Amino acid sequence: MGRFDRRCSMKMRQRKAQAKKKARARRRVDERKTRLATLSKKTSKKASS
Repeated sequence: MGRFDRRCSMKMRQRKAQAKKKARARRRVDERKTRLATLSKKTSKKASS
């Protein structure tokens, strides 16, 4: 029994995996939003000029 054993339990590993999964999805969504924003900015500049 080590000092950190309770953190390495199956339950904790699943929770951490779920958190990582959600964080990854959120990051992907943010990336898409920023890309759309830059694309729309580019098109609006062209339209104005």
